[in-house]
Amino acid sequence: MGGWVGGQARYVMVPYADWNLLKFPNREQAPEKILDLTMLSDILPTGFHGCVTAGVGVGSTVYVAGAGPVGLAAAAGAQLLGAAVVIVGDLNRDRLAQAKSFGCETVDVSLGDPRDQIEQLLGVPEVDCGVDAVGFEARGHGDSTSSEAPATVLNSLMELTAAGGSIGIPGLYVTGDPGGVDASAKRGALSLSLGTGWAKSLSLATGQCPVMQYHRPLMNAILHDRIEIAKAVNAQVIPLEQAPRGYSEFDTGAATKFVLDPNEMIGNP
Repeated sequence: MGGWVGGQARYVMVPYADWNLLKFPNREQAPEKILDLTMLSDILPTGFHGCVTAGVGVGSTVYVAGAGPVGLAAAAGAQLLGAAVVIVGDLNRDRLAQAKSFGCETVDVSLGDPRDQIEQLLGVPEVDCGVDAVGFEARGHGDSTSSEAPATVLNSLMELTAAGGSIGIPGLYVTGDPGGVDASAKRGALSLSLGTGWAKSLSLATGQCPVMQYHRPLMNAILHDRIEIAKAVNAQVIPLEQAPRGYSEFDTGAATKFVLDPNEMIGNP
């Protein structure tokens, strides 16, 4: 990521700040929304990018794989883009409950193939648009959720996205994973059913989010009450000293987006 390190610290140097700075238009209004605006630095543009590249629009049916912070941000972004139905899939019931809290339908992938549950919700076993907010640490469905199966989500999305549709992939995939389940996974090579994607004329979009493409319009959406992203991802502010606790709880599957506030800016705007 450019060699810049130390972002989670009390003070940071911001390279090229004169170029990538996002200036809030109202000095009095911004502190009232600062927790929501904080999400512009990472998860909201990333999740939103997944929806844009998946072709989400007015009336779309959307399946978001993964109910972590990026997945929840993608679900909120799909709603902002006018989706008719947003379905979020995960095996963590607390995170699925969080998705339900702002109007999403949910799929518990620990119960089996999401296609069956999607058919119960929509009447057909497919959606217009798919978003992979899981990445290379994906697990299997049904009885296979205890083990890593990094290609599961992508193959599942190709099965359940309608012909001619698109899949946005904000989830992280890497070229090297020392903890991979096999030799192929350790070098980032996945067993994809590419024939399925080809036969259905699906479009797949991957890569790091171009945050600056989205952060100004998303800022306006926040400031004008079009999206309540901090509430959607259950944001919790903690001081820098409690960062280890935040990481520990997140690793156990907490349905929370932890926000480090080293200088008490959010606690005391």
